[in-house]
Amino acid sequence: VVSSEVESTRSTPFSSQPEAMQNDEGRIVDLYLPRKCSATNRLIPAKEHGAVQFNVGQVDEDGVYNGEFYTFAIAGFIRNRGESDACLNRLFNEKSLLTFSK
Repeated sequence: VVSSEVESTRSTPFSSQPEAMQNDEGRIVDLYLPRKCSATNRLIPAKEHGAVQFNVGQVDEDGVYNGEFYTFAIAGFIRNRGESDACLNRLFNEKSLLTFSK
């Protein structure tokens, strides 16, 4: 015999709302958030070990980090083709982090 309290907390396989995933602190978290390549907008699989992700911090006129940053992710296949430096130059230029003027 199961009490009505326990029955109400169980989820049915056909429920319209999925149960939320919670961490040890009780905060609701997602299982996995896939990354996208900044250069090609392709999804980066979880098991791809050739992909890199890095943050480029913003600094003020005195060169002091102000707490803001841009995140870039480059897929492994772009790195294998040797095009990551050209892609990063294009991305930095789009964010006005790099200029090509003489």
